[in-house]
Amino acid sequence: MFGVGVQDFPGALGVTETVMNTTLLKVGRSGFQGTGLVHRQVLGAAVIARGNAAAAANGSDMLQKQRARRPTSPHLAIYKRQLTAVMSALNRITGVALSGPLYLFAIAYLTQKLHGIPLDSATIASAFGSLPTGVKAVCKTLVALPFTFHSFNGVRHLFWDLGYGLSLKGVYATGYTVLGVSTATALALAFI
Repeated sequence: MFGVGVQDFPGALGVTETVMNTTLLKVGRSGFQGTGLVHRQVLGAAVIARGNAAAAANGSDMLQKQRARRPTSPHLAIYKRQLTAVMSALNRITGVALSGPLYLFAIAYLTQKLHGIPLDSATIASAFGSLPTGVKAVCKTLVALPFTFHSFNGVRHLFWDLGYGLSLKGVYATGYTVLGVSTATALALAFI
């Protein structure tokens, strides 16, 4: 084993002695001393590091100008809204809108003795019955619309699983049908 020094690289393609000594010292401490291959790798790494630093300094301004002109995340803004994408998102949203409050109410119902709020059906019915008619209709619609949409869209997906309505025309026809039927059913349930 022998030490590696700057004298082994005369001229070093313009690499300063400080860069070479620092690079060689790091290589020497890690135990990679002694072969000509390591000498060439260290020299190459030092030259590349110097070249990358110079290129970064020269191209930094140009890069900043390009980034300033570049639009930010146009991936959703450049597309026309499609019924299939909207229906898919609404199906997920209505699923969460239905299941979240159900779980919260179930936990509250099971722990009603701990927090002292009565959640039996008679108390809830009398509280809801005391609301004005317009507020009742809005509340019932807000509960019925996600339920009817999620239910009818689930039936639509079951038909897809059986292989029916998978053409582009069929997908759009069933999508508009689900929107119309679920809205009509929700309004009918809200005014019962």
